[in-house]
Amino acid sequence: MLAPTPPSPRPFGAFNWLGLWTLYLKEVRRFVKVATQTLLAPVVTTLLFLAIFTLALGRAVETVGGVSFVQFLAPGLVMMAMVQNAFANTSSSLLISKVQGNIVDVLMPPLSPGELTLGIAGGGVSRGLAVGITVGLVMWMIIPMRMHAPFFVLFHAVAACLLLSLLGIIGGIWAEKFDHMAAMTNFVITPLAFLSGTFYSVERLPGIWHTIAHLNPFFYMIDGFRYGFIGHADGSLTAGLLVLTGINLAMWWVVYRMFAAGYKLKA
Repeated sequence: MLAPTPPSPRPFGAFNWLGLWTLYLKEVRRFVKVATQTLLAPVVTTLLFLAIFTLALGRAVETVGGVSFVQFLAPGLVMMAMVQNAFANTSSSLLISKVQGNIVDVLMPPLSPGELTLGIAGGGVSRGLAVGITVGLVMWMIIPMRMHAPFFVLFHAVAACLLLSLLGIIGGIWAEKFDHMAAMTNFVITPLAFLSGTFYSVERLPGIWHTIAHLNPFFYMIDGFRYGFIGHADGSLTAGLLVLTGINLAMWWVVYRMFAAGYKLKA
């Protein structure tokens, strides 16, 4: 009778695909279990914004960029819903784990800093895209929307969700309590989102304000995504592609270094 094989560490190779997939599923299941809050609530909020701004400005501003005001407004609102939920997914995941003391369950498995970054950020991107698809389908039922350039829609949707997911990871690691995260949302995310040209065309801004608008990375998210639907852009599409790619690479490096150093994660 053969002797039983003693237990031994499971080989993972150069990349822990099983661990990465497990972490990603954990992040996805977090928001799927509360779909009413994470997927349906953004639909209601976005439709309220659409109704309020259409009623308030629809008659005063009938056309923007060669399309009706409501067609100009809709893509920006979809993008806002996507990035806000991508940020919320990653930031809440890390902050709640730290507050509850179970962050060790994420740090103990044999996952490298790159795998941790990819798994957690992937969950945020998935939630952002799920919200965008849900909101977009509902809007498509009431607004005559068409896709002018699918590449720009897809690229800016993924790049924007990834950027906000990475920013959410940074915020979740840095924050020590929910007040810190609320401050980051209220003083960074919301102002940049509302001043990005979501509700207006930056071409109408005078002088210095026009220049400042082009320094806002959220502007390039909205502008490129909107171009994918209506075929009109207020800024350079090439600059938008480069800005979003560059910022995502920089943010990825920051998150990687934070996980590698154990910043505010390891005693």
